Amino acid sequence: MLKYKNNLLFIDDVSVFDTAVKVGTPFYLYGKKKLLENYKVLDGAFCKVNRIICYAVKANENPQILKILAEKGCGADIVSVGELKLALACGVNSQKIVFAGVGKKDDEIKEAIKSDILMFNVESIPELFRIDKIAKSLGKIAGISFRINPDIDAKTHPHITTGLSHNKFGLCFDEAFEGYLLAKELKNIKIVGLHLHIGSQITDKGSFELASKKVSGYIKKLSDAKIKLRYIDMGGGLGIRYKDEKIITPAEYAQAIMSNLPENHTIILEPGRFIIGAAGILVTKIIYIKKTSKKNFLIVDAGMNDLVRPEMYGAYHDIIPIALRKGEKYNWDIVGPICESSDIFAKDRPMPKVSEGDYLAILCAGAYGYSMSSNYNMRPRPAEVLVEGKKWKVIRKRENLSF
Repeated sequence: MLKYKNNLLFIDDVSVFDTAVKVGTPFYLYGKKKLLENYKVLDGAFCKVNRIICYAVKANENPQILKILAEKGCGADIVSVGELKLALACGVNSQKIVFAGVGKKDDEIKEAIKSDILMFNVESIPELFRIDKIAKSLGKIAGISFRINPDIDAKTHPHITTGLSHNKFGLCFDEAFEGYLLAKELKNIKIVGLHLHIGSQITDKGSFELASKKVSGYIKKLSDAKIKLRYIDMGGGLGIRYKDEKIITPAEYAQAIMSNLPENHTIILEPGRFIIGAAGILVTKIIYIKKTSKKNFLIVDAGMNDLVRPEMYGAYHDIIPIALRKGEKYNWDIVGPICESSDIFAKDRPMPKVSEGDYLAILCAGAYGYSMSSNYNMRPRPAEVLVEGKKWKVIRKRENLSF
């Protein structure tokens, strides 16, 4: 997707430099070709089984991204009524929408039932009864699965592991089994599936294999109790390469998941980062070069309000110049303008020769970038731009903070 031509960075056939001059910085820049390639390779890895790919809207909720995926038949993994309404407005089939999250509010449950979504991924027994009550008031039947917490260490950052017993998500196997037995007796509930999601940015194949193995035995237990499932929702979590991680290929991911699961179910996957992460960059400008006796700083116009992952997770992102110049490399701390010492994109990062006014690209910023951005320090959220072949267009204008 990214390549240099005559020492200038391009996404496909679009000059990032020319785009930056016209759009202004900071802004997110996404490649449609890469986005679709990621979707196609993941879907293809599971081509031998019935499957629904439910894009995790939280990764990047830009409407144009959702519309592109919906046109390919992609569903949506949602965690709020806002994401529900957005997915429907972008053309996602309601019967390809799954609703997760530990804190579903009554109005959100009501709207989802009225919208005829595929299923709620239920995370507690009180939630089950709440869904049943609301469905009864509407004269509807709600499809549900229980989210299993399999107590598996996904070997990822502790803030994004979700399948350990002390995490807030889901129910242990025994608690979920009791939930299934209760659900069988509720007239406004239809059991349709089972769900788990053990974490995000997972690069350990064994974690997926263990989850698959545990689920396989559990499905047999449910079947013996006359509880039949149509859908097995294995969640998301497939990692991407930010630095030098040894990542799992989609084919390896599919093999790890399907190695133990029965083939007479429809598999649901909830990718977000894998679809959009490497398809996006954050473009920023160097506004000052500051050299002290202790440090060399590149001060850029993007901040932790635009991309919070480095501050929140200590996440690594490659940072490269838009225009390559010859010259000796120096180590720089690349920092933003926010009044926090943690507003740092990189520490002691070697960079080729740069000058004030130069543009930089922060790579693999398509997921959990704009969607986690904020107005901290009263800064507007950045613009978003989509590249398609030789053309580009603004798909969300820079926020206008008016008073």
